[in-house]
Amino acid sequence: VQLQASGGGLVQTGDSLRLSCAASGRTFSSYDMGWFRQAPGKEREFVGAHIWSKGTPYYANSVKGRATISRDNGKNTVYLQMNSLKPEDAAVYYCAAKKRSAETVEATTDTRYDYWGQGTEVTVSS
Repeated sequence: VQLQASGGGLVQTGDSLRLSCAASGRTFSSYDMGWFRQAPGKEREFVGAHIWSKGTPYYANSVKGRATISRDNGKNTVYLQMNSLKPEDAAVYYCAAKKRSAETVEATTDTRYDYWGQGTEVTVSS
């Protein structure tokens, strides 16, 4: 599957932004989807994921309550809605995919994912 992230940009502190990740192929529903981000000079970190075996999305503590992941299998797209953005949210955001499985372990490390989009940059001004 090929992934294309979009929706990044320059926003102000407190603003909202919705990132999109469009997937190619006709089997999008058979993939679990995750979002990661990487700020300059920092390691890539987990943001959230929508995993079939877990039912509902789950999120990193740093974005919990401000982030919402949703997916539209008809459009082969997964979204990351970010509200109340902070300067520390500034990063390149990546979407990632892995084949759906029955594992219930949360997929919060990038090594769990097999496919990656190119990233979309979010800049938050204070």
